[in-house]
Amino acid sequence: MAKLIYSAIASLDGYVADAEGGFEWAAPDEEVHAFVNELERPIGTYLYGRRMYETMVYWETAGDESKVAQEFARIWRAADKVVYSRTLSETTSARTRIWRTFEPDAIQRLKESSAADLSIGGPELAGQALTSGVVDEIHLLLTPILVGGGKRALPDHLAARLELLDEHRFGSGVIHLHYRVLG
Repeated sequence: MAKLIYSAIASLDGYVADAEGGFEWAAPDEEVHAFVNELERPIGTYLYGRRMYETMVYWETAGDESKVAQEFARIWRAADKVVYSRTLSETTSARTRIWRTFEPDAIQRLKESSAADLSIGGPELAGQALTSGVVDEIHLLLTPILVGGGKRALPDHLAARLELLDEHRFGSGVIHLHYRVLG
């Protein structure tokens, strides 16, 4: 059975975007981006909320970036995408479908039928999945910055036991933490 993995780049105080909605401080350097590429390579399907999809669809046509960014674009384009939206009428990327509502049972069926792991992106959608108990692993890349508020990487009032599977430090001060969700 495939795993559902939540990955996020967050500030040390736990935010994926600051109070103004900015996240430029989270842009990975070449070393971190290459590491992220290896994390994303086995993903067969990305699950996104509308806002995260609108951010990530950039990779559908990206082309003039560094080699590591070009590799990420190839990885992203090769995967299927599911966008959760009640308002989006069409998508602008290949291999993409729209689902109107989040249903944990549908996610479980998708995990059971998938040959490759799934990734869930965006803190609100991931929060629903974490609260529903369908997330198997969490990858957090903690950036050495405190933003003081904004959009949290993890939902409030979520209680779960985690098992640390791996950690990695980068020259930039970013730390990767990889956890299995035990329940």
